[in-house]
Amino acid sequence: MIKEKIQHYIPQNIDVEYFDNTALFEVPLSDIESTIGKMNEDKDLSFKLMTATDERKENGCFKIWYVFGVEKSDAVLVPFIRLKNTKEFPSSAMRIHTVLDYERRIKTFFGLTPSGHPDLRPIILHENWPDTIFPLHKDFDGQTKPRSATGNYTFNKVEGEGIYEIPVGPIHAGIIEPGHFRFSVAGEQIVLLEPRLGFTHKGSEKLFETLSLSDSVRLSEKISGDSSFSHSLAFCQAVEQLSGSKVPDRARYLRTIYAEMERLVNHLGDLGAIMTDAGFNFGGSQGTQLREIMMRVNEQLTGSRFLRSVNMIGGVAHDITEEGKTVLSTALQRIRKNFAEAMTIAENSTSLLNRLRGTGVLSPAIAKDYGIVGVAGKASGIAGDARFDHPYAAYNDLALGEVIVEQQGDVYARFHVRVKEVYASLNILQEALQKLPDGSIHASGRTIKLAKNALAVSMVEGWRGEIVYFVRTNADGRISRVFPRDPSMVNWAALAQAGFNNVVPDFPLINKSFNLSYSGNDL
Repeated sequence: MIKEKIQHYIPQNIDVEYFDNTALFEVPLSDIESTIGKMNEDKDLSFKLMTATDERKENGCFKIWYVFGVEKSDAVLVPFIRLKNTKEFPSSAMRIHTVLDYERRIKTFFGLTPSGHPDLRPIILHENWPDTIFPLHKDFDGQTKPRSATGNYTFNKVEGEGIYEIPVGPIHAGIIEPGHFRFSVAGEQIVLLEPRLGFTHKGSEKLFETLSLSDSVRLSEKISGDSSFSHSLAFCQAVEQLSGSKVPDRARYLRTIYAEMERLVNHLGDLGAIMTDAGFNFGGSQGTQLREIMMRVNEQLTGSRFLRSVNMIGGVAHDITEEGKTVLSTALQRIRKNFAEAMTIAENSTSLLNRLRGTGVLSPAIAKDYGIVGVAGKASGIAGDARFDHPYAAYNDLALGEVIVEQQGDVYARFHVRVKEVYASLNILQEALQKLPDGSIHASGRTIKLAKNALAVSMVEGWRGEIVYFVRTNADGRISRVFPRDPSMVNWAALAQAGFNNVVPDFPLINKSFNLSYSGNDL
């Protein structure tokens, strides 16, 4: 079935290897730029991620993988190149802007150089890390602490009369994650904004190489703590592909319910936070209150406010009883009523709307060029959503309507996307509860055995946007590489574009309207 879906996307006379819904094919080094360039221009394909694997011990080479999803399908195309007796490969960053930071990561963590790349500054690892040690080499011991190096990170500069710089962070005046922002300004007008991240780097990719499957599920929950359920779901789905595990119908529906509960919690919190940053304290308090109602329901149904230890390979660990269904339904009715009243008041607040409209505009053209996903992408006219484009769990069985999009690309558009998604989540939850089938909540009685030398790609629409997991096994059928791509990794670069030409005091509001994860980016 998958061959029929994807054969016309693959160059002729190419050998293809299939794993479940994933098609792998090797491309000559000299052809990779044109091959992925054409794939990226195809309206039915979307670029998901790029990463590398160290296979020197087994295959005598490094491999670099380019992952594309086929729209409205679960099919995945993965062209790759093999680096043998060389550590250089052609950069595609000048043709496809979205690969720019992926290539920088490969250079930083694998020591493989994308020739022709316009910016080879290290990413994530800071200047105290030796530039000759590459932590994702298989022969690097993750327990080793290298001797500190000495170096300087060079920020981009804007020259000219009246231009000065404002450094902000990495420590901020609030209980938030650390990140550094370098503003170049003329008066209060931002002419350049450069985020510098990596302060929460914790070696997650290396840890995945050493942990058991159950511990890897727990690690996936910690990639970005406010997306614990969605990250663990993406990882579990990849392992289920590799092991041929079939998830029971009831578990598929429960996964959908828990995913929408997580989405609801975070959208309610974000809406309140945006209104607070705009000085509309009534709206801020309403968002906080409604978020707390849902978090208490999360805890009552699963024992965890952040829905941790809920996913497991083959299903879920927590069922929803009839009493639990009543608790959730009652909470949803209360939230719908209170939320509608609060949004009516907010939409009639001139002071609030004046702060949100026209602030932090991200144009559709820039959003498309950067490959922006999730709320930020939808607010700039990009109708991308994994629930629609690559259905999983029970989303195919439910009436999802249409992908929510706005066109203005400003803070108000990102605010309004969240408002509409709250209503959509309420509807999805009500329908899923009504249709929740009987049966087991996880596959049981079967040892999990992974395919050897295989690859799986899993996509989940987290509340920020699309989460993608790349999972590779070795010749022993053990996981040898996991690359979790949080939507924040894609969207951080676009935040700098949204800040351009705004005044510095508006940046906290712009930043909050994106609300990106530092941890999810830093890995």
